Amino acid sequence: MYSQILPEIEIAEETETDLEPLYRVIIHNDDVTPMDFVVEVLKQIFFLGNDRAAEIMLTAHIKGSAYVQTLARSEAERRIQRAHDAAAMEGYPLKFTMERE
Repeated sequence: MYSQILPEIEIAEETETDLEPLYRVIIHNDDVTPMDFVVEVLKQIFFLGNDRAAEIMLTAHIKGSAYVQTLARSEAERRIQRAHDAAAMEGYPLKFTMERE
């Protein structure tokens, strides 16, 4: 008769980790930055689909600001900086901020 040896299975318990805190990225409306540029920034830097990017842009345009997405702090900072740099290269005052989740 054939006998199979099973490996020991270790069950890892969930423990607290030193994960980065999450931050909500917010886009702010201005009267200068073209809407199509804002949509492209949201698509290229925040990896949003065209429809979602347009929806966020319109919400910010109408309400003054809009939630973009929630990211780990370092990633939120990195993407916001990239968006600000892209806008500055075109001479636009596009502004993003972040707030702790």
